[in-house]
Amino acid sequence: MILGIGSDICDARRIAKVIERHGDRFIDRIFTPTEQAKADKRRNRAETYAKRFAAKEACAKALGTGLRAGVWWRDIGVVNLPGGRPTLALTGGAKRRLDAITPAGYQARIDLTMTDEGPMAQAFVVISATAIPGH
Repeated sequence: MILGIGSDICDARRIAKVIERHGDRFIDRIFTPTEQAKADKRRNRAETYAKRFAAKEACAKALGTGLRAGVWWRDIGVVNLPGGRPTLALTGGAKRRLDAITPAGYQARIDLTMTDEGPMAQAFVVISATAIPGH
């Protein structure tokens, strides 16, 4: 069953300007160390950050809270599964919200797709729940 859907679009030029103006203060406030390591290895650093920014916004929408009610930027982190597929790792308030919307006897799954066509970046998030076998 689908628990939430979210999408967002972000202009990488805007992210580049904010990074230029605020530098590490902005990056450390918004992005996890894993996301920073990934972006800092990329030639198109601003586009990489823009995709992750859009993914965080899309996830917050899918959670039904936006970035409030205890859900903060760094509670939502883009990670890659062993096969390379992107997903989101939730901590703090985002994890608490995910747990609250996941029915008993079900396990949450977060599907994420990100794309960019300079200068725009876009992300879609679907949060679903599947029954845990034996429950």
